[in-house]
Amino acid sequence: MSQDYKAAAQKWLDGDFDPETKMKVIELRNTDPAGFEDAFYKNLEFGTGGLRGIMGVGTNRMNKYTVGMATQGLANYILKHVEGDDIRVCISYDSRNNSKLFAKISSDILSANGINVFLFDNIRPTPELSYSIRYMGAVAGIMVTASHNPKEYNGYKVYWSDGAQIVPPVDKDIIAEVAKVSEPSQVKFERGERCGEVQLMGKKVDEAYMTDILSLTLSPESRERHNDIKIVYTPLHGCGVRIVPECLKRLGFKNVYNVPAQDVSDGDFPTVVSPNPEEPAAMKMALERADEVGADIVMASDPDADRLGIAVRDNDGKMVQFNGNQTASMLTYYILTRWKELGKLDGTKYCVKTIVTTQLIADICKKFGVECYDVLTGFKWIGEVVRENEGKKEFICGGEESYGFNVGEFVRDKDAPVACAMVAECATWAADQGLTLYQLMDKIYAEFGYRKESMVYLVRKGKSGAEEIAKIMEDMRCKPATELAGSPVVKVIDYNEPEKTGLPKSNVLQYFDAEGDVVTVRPSGTEPKIKFYFGATAPDAPAVEAKLEAFKKQFLG
Repeated sequence: MSQDYKAAAQKWLDGDFDPETKMKVIELRNTDPAGFEDAFYKNLEFGTGGLRGIMGVGTNRMNKYTVGMATQGLANYILKHVEGDDIRVCISYDSRNNSKLFAKISSDILSANGINVFLFDNIRPTPELSYSIRYMGAVAGIMVTASHNPKEYNGYKVYWSDGAQIVPPVDKDIIAEVAKVSEPSQVKFERGERCGEVQLMGKKVDEAYMTDILSLTLSPESRERHNDIKIVYTPLHGCGVRIVPECLKRLGFKNVYNVPAQDVSDGDFPTVVSPNPEEPAAMKMALERADEVGADIVMASDPDADRLGIAVRDNDGKMVQFNGNQTASMLTYYILTRWKELGKLDGTKYCVKTIVTTQLIADICKKFGVECYDVLTGFKWIGEVVRENEGKKEFICGGEESYGFNVGEFVRDKDAPVACAMVAECATWAADQGLTLYQLMDKIYAEFGYRKESMVYLVRKGKSGAEEIAKIMEDMRCKPATELAGSPVVKVIDYNEPEKTGLPKSNVLQYFDAEGDVVTVRPSGTEPKIKFYFGATAPDAPAVEAKLEAFKKQFLG
C-alpha cells in the first residue's frame, strides 16, 4: 500500500534507527529525489515467498530493519503455533552483498526469541537449505538470496517444516504476523541470557545431501562407459562452486572444467551484467571455455544454485543453449524411460509442471502412463503437491520453464546440483544410443511434435511501473484477445477466478488457440516485470519461429 513517503522517511529520522542509517536517509533525500520517494513510498512487501527488493535504506528496501522486522514476525508466528522446548530453524545464505549479514541478524533475532538456530557455516545452495530442514528436524527455514536478480537486490525466502516454501494457509498467517511488527523497537535484535542456541552446520549436511543426490541416478553403466565426456560448469560467482563439481566427480566424470574468474564468490558478479543463466550473456565465458577445451556440455547455475542453464553441441559442432522447457522435457523423457526400463512405474508415480511450462512434459508423461499435475507458477506449488501426496504416491520429477528442475523427494525446491547430475548422466545414456543431447532433443520432437516456447518481459520500475503493469492486466481482462496470430482463441483462463480453475487465486491470464498454441501473461511476483510466455506448435523450426515472432508483435508491438 502506498504511503506518504516524506512522513515515512521522517519516522526513520526521528525513530530508533542507528546514526549511519539516518545519515544515508538524509543523503538520499538530498541527492536522489526519485530514489528517495521509491525507498519510502510503501513498505517492502512480505509476500507469499518472503522478501525481495533493492538493498538500501527505506521501508521499501532490503536492510537490517526490514529484515529484522520480518524475522520477528516469523518468530512470533512460530511461537504461537509450534510447541516444544526444542524449536528449530535452519538458515542459509548466498554470495550476495549483505547476505551473510542478513543471515546473522535473522539468526540472532530467532535466538533472542528462544528458538534454536542451525546456521550454515558458509554459503550454501537454496536446495541444500530445503534439504537441511527435514534433515535437522526444523520447523522452518530461511534462505537469504535474491536468486538470479541483479546485484543491487537481495531477498529472504521462508520455508516450512516439509522443506518447501510456505503456501496457504501458513503464508497468509505469517504475513499477518509480519505486518504487526511496524517499528524496530518491537524487534529483539540482541540475544539475551535465556535464548535459543545458535549452532553452525556444514560438512555433515553436505555429505548427507550429496549422498542422496547420487542415490537418484539411474545409469551407472552408461556413466562408466562415457565418463570422459567434457563438461564446463560455472556457478556464476555463487553457491554451486563446491557442491556441483564434487557431485560430478563422485559420479565418475573425469573431465569437468571450471571458469576460474566465475568461481570467485562475489556479490558484485563482476563478470556478468546479470547472474541469470536464462540470459545468454551470462554464459558467454563458459561457452568460450567450452570451445577452448572442446567440451560437449556447458552448465551454469544461478547465485543460489537452484536454477540451471545448459548448452550443448548441435550437429555442426556449435554450442547452442537449451531453454528451461527443453532441459525439463529432456530430463523428464530420460528419467521416465529409465524408470520404465527398471520396472519402477507402477501407476502410483507422478510428475508436476507449472501452468507456464511446456505441454510437452504432459505429453511425455501421458505416453508413459504417469500422472502429471499442473500447478501455479513457482516451485513452491510443486512442493505442495509432493507434501499432499507423501506416503500415497511417489514424486518422480518436476520442472518449470524458468530453469528449475528437481528429482525425488529429498529436496522440496528446484535443485541445480541434482539437475547437473542428471544432465551429465543423460548425456552418457544418450551416447550409448549414438546420440548427443541435441540429437536426443530432436528425437523427442520427432516423437511428440515440434514445440517451442519463449518468454519476453517488460521492466517497469518503481511506483509508476507498478501502476503501469496493473493497467496492462486490467486492459487485457477488459478486452481479451480473440485470436493468436490469426488463429481463433478457443479458451481463456483467468486465474483470478479460483472457483473456475481449482487453483489458488493468481494474477495470470492464459489464451489458447485452435492450433494448440498458448500465450500466458503475468506480472512477476519478485521483480518489477510483466512477463509474456509464448508457446507455439508447428511442423518444423522455421514455422515455430515465425509464430513466436507473430505472437511477440501482437502482444508487445
